[in-house]
Amino acid sequence: MKTMKKWMTASLVAALLLAGCTSEQPPAPSAQSATSQSSQPAAAPQQPTAAAPGAASPTASASAAIPAAVDKPLKIALVSEFSIGTFSAQYLQGVKEQVSKFGGELVVYNADGDLGKMAAHLDTAVNQKVDGILINHGRAEALQPGVERAVKAGIPVVAFDNDLDQVDGVTVIDQDDYSLAWQGLKNLAQSIDGKGSIVYIWVGGFAPMEKRNRVYEIFLKRYPNIKEIARFGSATPNTALDTQAQMDAILKKYPNKGDIAAVWAPWDEFAKGATRAIKAAGRTEIKVFGIDLSDEDLQLIQEKDSPWKASAATDPADIGRVQSRFLYQKIAGEHTPKYFSLDPHLVSQDKLPDKPVNMSELAQYVSGWGRSDAAVSPWMAALEAKHK
Repeated sequence: MKTMKKWMTASLVAALLLAGCTSEQPPAPSAQSATSQSSQPAAAPQQPTAAAPGAASPTASASAAIPAAVDKPLKIALVSEFSIGTFSAQYLQGVKEQVSKFGGELVVYNADGDLGKMAAHLDTAVNQKVDGILINHGRAEALQPGVERAVKAGIPVVAFDNDLDQVDGVTVIDQDDYSLAWQGLKNLAQSIDGKGSIVYIWVGGFAPMEKRNRVYEIFLKRYPNIKEIARFGSATPNTALDTQAQMDAILKKYPNKGDIAAVWAPWDEFAKGATRAIKAAGRTEIKVFGIDLSDEDLQLIQEKDSPWKASAATDPADIGRVQSRFLYQKIAGEHTPKYFSLDPHLVSQDKLPDKPVNMSELAQYVSGWGRSDAAVSPWMAALEAKHK
């Protein structure tokens, strides 16, 4: 099974490479938040080991020498394009948790979906001479000059869901959006027997969304009996609510059972809005498939007669922890990859128990959930132990 999955993913990526590459997602509030402490002595190379959720490494030696560069209070800046929805909130929580465990101080800059404001926040972080910068979304066209300034100033940078491919020394991580999309779309096709009319909720202009759309275009060729009959979507301060209103209008346009077989919503804010509209209209024969997951999403998926059947996702808090660990490795002078993709998981309604489940319990039902061992160095357990 694993060999076949790897073959399919490799084939898909090869096909996608013929089509080209870009960036995804949405906008929201602004703020600065902080958490502080301190750190201490020496050095050691990276050696990944199994890690439990929220922990750098349960097996790494608590007595491993801590590199001098991270053995002191560090100021870390997180520059975000937006903070819409529960996914963003849980991602932020993961960053805060890991930086705090390492004894660092985190300052959060939120651009409310404004790339110009995001670029200004990045410049502020560089001018303040922070010890490291985390970037959440955004696009290279707005951020590359600021990132180049940061790198030139010796400030390490790790970006999440961004297209900063042209700046040497920056690590870019993502959720493997191609695999995320294919897992969900393949499940959709199987659930409707490879035929029927579907609604596609999507918005362009964000790196992950652009990648997911490439897979969608291939999906339509792979399943010629599945037809798109409507497409809409926008990233707003109230995306889920706005999506619900738009989906309600689509349901009125296609009022008969069988008019719509499924909805593909490659962002959980879209899936939430579509699910609520479908339930309110009593059209639960329509199946919803999404991307991303949160406690709120799980609650919706587990509701009685919920149309939301599955979501492909990675643990957003785990993304934040992994990104933070990569940054600390950079500060410590260790080698980090140019690109890194976390392994996604398909979370389907029929695999969940009857009792309500939250994100912290999901690992009991989804193998590997929230347990990435990426970017773990032996000294991290010692650094965490020092700041307990």
